[in-house]
Amino acid sequence: MSKDKLIPELRFPEFENEGEWGEKNLGEVAEIITGNTPSTNEPLYYGGEKMFVSPADISDKRIVSQTRTTLTELGFSKTRQIKAGSVLFVCIGSTIGKIAQNKFECATNQQLNSLLAFNDYSNDYLYSLLDANSSEIASIAGNHAVPIINKSTFSEINLPFPSSLKEQRKIATCLSSLDEVIAAQSQKLSLIKDHKKGLMQNLFPDPSESSGGEKVPKYRFKEFEKDGEWVEKKLGEVAENIMYGMNAASKSFDGENKYLRITDIDESTRLFAQDSLTSPNGILEDKYLLKIGDLVFARTGASVGKSYLHQLEESKVYFAGFLIRFSIKNNIPYFIYAQTLTDEYQKWVSKTSMRSGQPGINAEEYKSYTFYIPPSKQEQQKIATCLSSLDALITAQAEKIAQLKVHKKGLMQGLFPRLKS
Repeated sequence: MSKDKLIPELRFPEFENEGEWGEKNLGEVAEIITGNTPSTNEPLYYGGEKMFVSPADISDKRIVSQTRTTLTELGFSKTRQIKAGSVLFVCIGSTIGKIAQNKFECATNQQLNSLLAFNDYSNDYLYSLLDANSSEIASIAGNHAVPIINKSTFSEINLPFPSSLKEQRKIATCLSSLDEVIAAQSQKLSLIKDHKKGLMQNLFPDPSESSGGEKVPKYRFKEFEKDGEWVEKKLGEVAENIMYGMNAASKSFDGENKYLRITDIDESTRLFAQDSLTSPNGILEDKYLLKIGDLVFARTGASVGKSYLHQLEESKVYFAGFLIRFSIKNNIPYFIYAQTLTDEYQKWVSKTSMRSGQPGINAEEYKSYTFYIPPSKQEQQKIATCLSSLDALITAQAEKIAQLKVHKKGLMQGLFPRLKS
């Protein structure tokens, strides 16, 4: 892009001779409405048609098509009503910068500004433009306890617009089609995860009283149907070399020694995230090195109970002090790890971690966690192979989505020119 002209690096051929883009304030291109909670005794409720949208209803999607929270007819009449197709932008709170469009007429709370483009401008283009600049816009709020961009400041935000409505729509169509691909792939990922969750509910016995204290799973591979009941075990019985991690701060990655902290365990995949590697800033002792098949647990804080199975080959990984290591013995490590992904385990974590202060589970408590294992390692392996194959699909699908998002980000950088400094 020329330093003197406001022209994007990427431009569709039919618009190459359309000339320079212009700069416009948001208040010049759209009607901006700040949401409000209705001042009426009529309550919010679930069910019905009068939708009430808050930031919690905006997830990683372009369109907000439904919300659980609705208003009575009276409550809705007391609100500022938002027309379908408007762009919704969170301007207050920790989720400032979240963006979506509403598929239906709705009302919004005061954390949201809605924008409805004037006739010479496209709502879809406005969405894509704000999406591309959401982080920069969010930074206007500063580092206050409650970040906020008031309506006046929001209206004065300056952004680039092509003069042609057709060019606006072409850009919007290009990006929205990519959003649809990302949404479809995200839906596929959710379906795979749901399939795995349902499979686990059938591959492991449910020992709860409500299920009658099962000692065999609902579904069992045919070759093991006559192997008898599963056996109750404590985690401490199937593990050795149990210890806390090294008490050291982190430093920049030295290219060889990796440091696993609670925050490095991906919340969704439970894999060791490799995008922000660090090394331990302390004495490197072999006793803190993870071996293939080691199982570690977060022992304190909001992530207490989070588990990670070490499967990285040819990699020196040290584990940090807020993690506890269990080296699995005489059993299939993945099978034991899978027991920490069940609903029963999560219930146990919630109950066991309760403290007067910060939640926590120590090594002795983890050792007492009980679950069931089949009589043969062959059955363990069969279950582990089945579930780990789904993990591979989940990881591959997540990587595909990440690549699509990177592609979209690069495309937006090319399709929208940067404003003159």
